[in-house]
Amino acid sequence: MKHENVIGLLDVFTAEIALDRFKDFYLVMPYMGTDLGKLMKLERLTEDRVQFLVYQMLRGLKYIHSAGIVHRDLKPGNLAINPDCELKADTEMTGYVVTRWYRAPEVILNWMHYTQTVDIWSAGCIMAEMLLGKPLFKGNDHLDQLREIMKITGTPAPEFVTKLQSQDARSYLRSIPKVPKKDLHTIFSKASPDAVSVLEKMLLLDPEERVSASESLELPFFSEFRDTDEETEAQPYDQTMDNTDLPLDQWKRNTFTEILTFRPPKDSRETTL
Repeated sequence: MKHENVIGLLDVFTAEIALDRFKDFYLVMPYMGTDLGKLMKLERLTEDRVQFLVYQMLRGLKYIHSAGIVHRDLKPGNLAINPDCELKADTEMTGYVVTRWYRAPEVILNWMHYTQTVDIWSAGCIMAEMLLGKPLFKGNDHLDQLREIMKITGTPAPEFVTKLQSQDARSYLRSIPKVPKKDLHTIFSKASPDAVSVLEKMLLLDPEERVSASESLELPFFSEFRDTDEETEAQPYDQTMDNTDLPLDQWKRNTFTEILTFRPPKDSRETTL
C-alpha cells in the first residue's frame, strides 16, 4: 500500500534469530498523533473540515478498493490524523459495540455476501457523525442497530428483501411494521444540500445502490479539494497466499521469512488507511 491516505508499513522486525524461538514481531507505521474519534470529542468540526477529511477518506478507499481489498472496519477511532489535518486509515481494533455503529447492515446481520460498498456505508456513518456531533446509528445490539438504521432509511422495499440470502432475515423484515424513509435534510438541517446529497447516496440499505468511492469523489461536495492526480489506484493485490490452507508451523515459517526479507520503502513519506 503506497498512498498518502493509507497507512503504510515502514518496517517490521523481530528480536529472534531462530525460527524455533520466534513468537513476537513488531510493525512500524507512521506516527500520526491523534484520531478522528478523539478530535470529534475535542471540537465540533466545521463543514469545510468535514469536506477535507471525508475527501481524504474516500481517496484512500478508492485506492484500496482498486486493489480488490475491503477495509470492513472503518470507524473514527482508526482514522489517524496529524496536525495538518491529513488523514490516514489504520486498523486499530476497538470494542465491538462501537464498531457496530459504523458497520453496514449486511455485515451485522449476515444478510448477503458483502462487497466494497460496506466501506461506503461506514464512511457515510462517519461523515454523519462529523456533521451532527454524535453517532447517527447507536444500537444496543444487532437487532436494535437495525431498528435505529431503519428509523432513518425506512424499511426496505420487497424487491430488496427478496435479494437476501438469509431466510431468517427475509422473514424478520417482512414481519416488522413498515417505517417511511426520513428526509435527511431535516436531520442535517445545518448542513449544506451538497453534504446531505453525499449521505443520501452512501446510506442506502441496498449495497448495490450505494455510490462507490470513485463515484463519491466526483460529487459537488468535494469539488473544492479535488486533485484527480492524487486519486490514484493500486496495483492488483495477489491474495493467493492469504487464501492458502497451511498448517500453523508453515504459516510461522512463512511469516518469519517475510520479516527477515522485508525492505523498508525508499521514501517513507509515500506511506499513509
